[in-house]
Amino acid sequence: MRAIVVLFDTLNRRYLPPYGATGVQAPQFERLAEAAVTFDNCYAGSMPCMPARRELHTGRYNFLHRSWGPLEPFDDSVPELLSRNGVHTHLVTDHQHYWEDGGATYHNRFDTYEFFRGQEGDRWKGQVADPDMPEPAVGARRASAMIRQHWVNRQHFLKPGQHPQTLTVDAGLEFLDTNAGEQGWFLQIECFDPHEPFVATEDHRARYSLTHEGPEYDWPGYRRVTEQPGDTLKVRDEYRALLSMCDSSLGRVLDAMDTHALWDDTLLIVCTDHGLLLGEHGWWGKNVQPWYDENIHTPLFAWDPRSGARGERRAELVQTVDFGPTLLDFFGVARPADMQGLPLTGSTTRDACLFGSFGAHVNVTDGRYVYLRASATPANAPLFEHTLMPTHMNTRFSPAELRDAELIPPLPFTKGAPVLRMPGYAWGDPHAFGTLLFDLETDPGQTHPLLDDDLELTMATHLVELMRAADAPPSQFERLGLPADGPVTREHLLVRAQRENALAVLEDLPPAAELGSAVLTPIGSLAPDAHEILVRHLPMLANADFAASVATLSVWELAATTPSLTARTLRSLDAELSQPKIHTTS
Repeated sequence: MRAIVVLFDTLNRRYLPPYGATGVQAPQFERLAEAAVTFDNCYAGSMPCMPARRELHTGRYNFLHRSWGPLEPFDDSVPELLSRNGVHTHLVTDHQHYWEDGGATYHNRFDTYEFFRGQEGDRWKGQVADPDMPEPAVGARRASAMIRQHWVNRQHFLKPGQHPQTLTVDAGLEFLDTNAGEQGWFLQIECFDPHEPFVATEDHRARYSLTHEGPEYDWPGYRRVTEQPGDTLKVRDEYRALLSMCDSSLGRVLDAMDTHALWDDTLLIVCTDHGLLLGEHGWWGKNVQPWYDENIHTPLFAWDPRSGARGERRAELVQTVDFGPTLLDFFGVARPADMQGLPLTGSTTRDACLFGSFGAHVNVTDGRYVYLRASATPANAPLFEHTLMPTHMNTRFSPAELRDAELIPPLPFTKGAPVLRMPGYAWGDPHAFGTLLFDLETDPGQTHPLLDDDLELTMATHLVELMRAADAPPSQFERLGLPADGPVTREHLLVRAQRENALAVLEDLPPAAELGSAVLTPIGSLAPDAHEILVRHLPMLANADFAASVATLSVWELAATTPSLTARTLRSLDAELSQPKIHTTS
């Protein structure tokens, strides 16, 4: 028996024809849907990239206990368990986060692996002179070391046949050519694409009539949409072009399945870690805003030769935590007691599933209703990291972060090992968005949040039950204003109480042309009297370090990345800062 997982990063199901997309050229995904089972209700769990990969290995949720980081010493790893049971495991990938501090323990769980360089800001090619870089367009990411490195890298990987995605799939096909006659192996072909930046080869860009005329629009920041509609459409076409390139790569894998007659005894799973907002809800990207359907409701296709089911659709709720248990089940390897995921056999079902990212909304869906629970207070506290691997994405925890760390008794899943607990910090601001409740059946675009106490009570009960089953620490219940023990009552409901937040943050920012010069001037250039007004509206600017980090941004630009700085607040600030006595320093 053999197994293949093809993982594309940042694959938005709404851009795939099997899920109803039009205007996207992806015939190989349609071919796959005919050859496999299509899951209509697959949800990611822990976000973003490395938290999702910890779920792939462990079959457990990550986000309730810690942020981005490596596998822990007490974690079970599916590739490692397979290897111990005589299955050769091999990884081919261009996902550069594996080689950063926060991903350093994942790839070494495989027996063998190959890595291809150059994606995103991968610290690959060394060039002292600055590369030619376009001026950052409105809404694009500002210049940074990562952006600079990307423009150094792309000079090299856009040569024919050298794109990291192409090389990754080449290596996967080489493994298949070498080992098609053997039994007992697991291959993971993991492509960083179609993750941003959306850099497809020119043959795929030509499918969407994309040219290099005008500003580069292939790497939107994680922020509100401030572009003109035509520019927004161009970003989406750049994504479509890269998705079409992924589709061609998928076709190469399917061709190899045909050539080597692998359909007879080889499990195939084609999946992603999460999606991406491409202007929906007025936002680009992920992490800052709540985990809307475009980001968390993911595509999943599976061919299991044991059942032979193909061309079918299944409606049961499944999640990323189920992929590892499915592999163990396929190879007849016992599932560790700590694993929360279930094999994708259809023989077991769940009533609801949990998802979120560290310090952000904690969310639950039953497949129809979605409940996005924000923090009970603006402080978003208490919030603690629980880890024995104090490492961020590409740095170690600093001594200052560890100063308040304490060694606490073992958690239920740490196999008797105590863990470090220390104050944690969220990426976004869940309280600014408020607690939200949606009906996907009547409102698939999640544009009309519900106000229904009875339904919220039901969904909040689902949420608490799943958090308890996942061994969530007491601090998470306190942060969210939910009971760690006992029933959820109407006293715990938040949708109605946070309704004003939810509606305010949904309003589009006013165009820059409608605002005065003061809110369009870099914050660091405003006079002291203007700064006093800003701090009154935006207390975050009282922090000298934060104020220095945004000194080159205007208030309008800051609003694009700061959910608590709503359209209403911006207009109020504009009115005050436009008074004649307010001046800039230059």
